[in-house]
Formats: sequence, C-alpha cells, structure tokens
Amino acid sequence: MGSSHPLPVPATPAGRDGLAALLARPEKAVVAVDFDGTLADIVPDPEQARAHPGAVPALARLAPRLLSLAVITGRPAEVAVRYGGFAGVPGLEHLVVLGHYGVERWDAVSGSVTAPAPHPGVAAARAELPEVLEALTVLDGAEAGPGSSAEASHGTEAAFIEDKGGRAVAVHTRRAADPQAAFETLREPLHRLAERHGLIVEPGRMVLELRPPGTDKGAALRDYVRESGAETVLYAGDDLGDLAAFAAVERLRSEGLPGVLVCSGSSEVTALADRADLIVDGPAGVVALVTSLADAVA
Repeated sequence: MGSSHPLPVPATPAGRDGLAALLARPEKAVVAVDFDGTLADIVPDPEQARAHPGAVPALARLAPRLLSLAVITGRPAEVAVRYGGFAGVPGLEHLVVLGHYGVERWDAVSGSVTAPAPHPGVAAARAELPEVLEALTVLDGAEAGPGSSAEASHGTEAAFIEDKGGRAVAVHTRRAADPQAAFETLREPLHRLAERHGLIVEPGRMVLELRPPGTDKGAALRDYVRESGAETVLYAGDDLGDLAAFAAVERLRSEGLPGVLVCSGSSEVTALADRADLIVDGPAGVVALVTSLADAVA
C-alpha cells in the first residue's frame, strides 16, 4: 500500500547512504528521537507538553521492524514516558527512554527506571535560584517543588523554574514579553551559579538548564548504539542539546556506521538545520517521516 507521506530524500550523500542502509536492514537499525520539539510541540508551560497525537501510533508501527527504538531526552525518564503515553502500547514493548541525557533509563520490558544517585550540586543550585532571580527580578508565587515551577517577573520580564527530578534544573523565559532579552539577562548569573556547584549550563529554546557535566545526548546515543550492536542509526532532534547527538552520529559515520541526521525544523534554532541530512516541519513532520519509514519497511 502506498504511503500518504512519501519518503523524503536526504540532502547529503552521507544521509542518503544512511537511509539506504536503514531501509536495506531495518532489523539492524536504531532510531532515536528527542521528545520536546521533536515528538511534542514546544508549549509555554513544559508541564503541558504531550506527544503529537500521531507520534505513538507511528512509532508503534515502525518499532517492531527495527533493532531498537529509543527516546533520548533531558526530561526525567518517567515524565517523558507519562507525557508521551508510551507505557503499555502494543508495538512499543521494547522501547527504551533515556532520560536526563542518558543518566536515567526506562525500558518497556520492566516498566521501571534505573539511575545513579543525583549530583549534589543540582539541589544546591536549585536552593539558590530564587535568590539569584530575585536579584534581577521579583519572585512571584509559591516555591516550586519537584516537577513544578515558580515564576519570577519584573515589568515585562518573566522567568520560571522547572525542576527535573533533582537531576537538573531549568529556567525558562518563553513566557516573558521579550523572551530573548530575558534569556540573555540570565545567561551570566546562571553560569556563575552553575560553576559554584560543579554544574554546566545547557542553553536551549528560551531555556537555560543547569546540569552535571559529562552528561549529554551524544554520549547517551553513542553508548546505546554500541550496546545494541546497531549497524545503522537515525537521530531526530530540534534544539541545541541535540547537537551532541548529531556529533555522535557524525563520529559513528566516520567510523563506518551509516547514519541519518533529522532536524525537526524551528525558526528559533538553525544550528541543527545547518548540519541535518533531512529537515522536517516540527513534530508533525517527524510523525510523517516515521510513518513513511514504517510504510517503506513493512
């Protein structure tokens, strides 16, 4: 049966080779995808993010044909599973979710999360964040607990804190009247805070995340591909945090393992598009791509 979503042709020779390898032997391929901005639309409140309605059905069609399917996200693994609606879905029995950039791991087989103890610097930095923000703004609302947000505002500026299960903490500026100005104002103070507690700052789409060093999507993807024994990899992402995963695929390609880089397009971030083999139109475009892959390997 023909697909309503024709399989796109990668713009680069390496991408075309990667796609050809995936289609020739899908049972030896890993497909890995980011969550926010890739499977789920970016929304003002990250707690309201949910997978695109077509994402789970499309992934459930493709996954049984693959060696493995993984979601790699900066969110806690359990949160990504819940917001994605991934648990108990026929076809996703072997899905793996690598949360907190691979620090946490949820697999559908056990339905449980495994992870080491959190970095102590995260809790220390989180405790200081309200004071740091108050030096620039006025903190409104109650103190946020894990998985919730506190909001800071002053005039037209606004920022809110997102706890990520004790393993990272993020400050979002998307709700501000001028999100980019608020983002730039917070850069230096948050870098100083992170340095005091042995953390790094990962910038994203109107968000600055403080997390432990040595954890990124590139390391998570590279380790997972090697663990799985994959002979081909496709990775789809949308934000600056996905650049490390792109670099991992490029490194694997240099070592002879074919790969495809997919950008879930955004006018906010162009760095990924500049390096991608394929650019699709946000989560809806990712769903269309996954659907066309499922049709092609059926």
